[in-house]
Amino acid sequence: MSYDSVLVWMLSLNREYAKTEYDTAFQLVKLCFPNEKLKYEPTNADSFRALMTQLLPVLMMRHRRVPRAKWIDHQTSNGKHWIEHASTDPNRIKPPSIGYQLTFHNSLCGMAVTQGSPQQVVNIGLGIKQLKVDPKGVTVPVYVESMSHKLTQLELSNITNNPDDIVLKRLCILLALKEAYIKAIGQPMGFDYSRLEFDVPNSRVTGDGNPLTGWEFRVFGAKLGVARGPKLKQEEYQCVCAYYRGTPDSTFVFHDTPQALENWVQFINIDQLMAVSAKLAA
Repeated sequence: MSYDSVLVWMLSLNREYAKTEYDTAFQLVKLCFPNEKLKYEPTNADSFRALMTQLLPVLMMRHRRVPRAKWIDHQTSNGKHWIEHASTDPNRIKPPSIGYQLTFHNSLCGMAVTQGSPQQVVNIGLGIKQLKVDPKGVTVPVYVESMSHKLTQLELSNITNNPDDIVLKRLCILLALKEAYIKAIGQPMGFDYSRLEFDVPNSRVTGDGNPLTGWEFRVFGAKLGVARGPKLKQEEYQCVCAYYRGTPDSTFVFHDTPQALENWVQFINIDQLMAVSAKLAA
């Protein structure tokens, strides 16, 4: 695992899915995660997103040539997952644990991964936010106003008084930063975003007014071509991987080019996952 033991997998839902693909994903998740309570909803796009996202750790371990029967999926009391290799030889050094966190948003499913001790690896999170206003057609200022309850006054002042495209991008980065941190610490998504303040220009983060030190926030973008019926649409996302390193300060690292992502972010699509689906449960 490269770039200081942090890796991100991104799955692009780059086209509509077929019912047979839903059924394949459903049966695989049911087999690989027998304790998961699944609802069979083949026409629910969010259900398909969740299933495909759930298969990312299985795909990752298969990529490492570790079959599903050879690893154990653990979960902490606050829902953080980590993987332990099943021990077969007591005289062999056990590989490090692997922590992962899953998330999805619209056409992008993601998994942030790290390795080390179980206590370390659970402190990782991933936030994804599409660069678009909601509902469709509203102006950027109106959209920012609708999101203002999630921001502090300082955060608002850092993003406003700029062209609309810059305002929208900075807003999405802030929301992805907060989502990544909240998921890294295992808090529910009902957590009040305004309790967190990301002063990005000054590389400072606070929670309830107290400094949050030791965190690394990797900020990057993703551009997708997504087929919706006969049309190919371009979608853009802001993503953040948050990981606790225990350093004296918190740091923000911006990766602005595809080349900057090559060593630690891997992109795949529906076809690539389905092509290896028969091997995932082995």
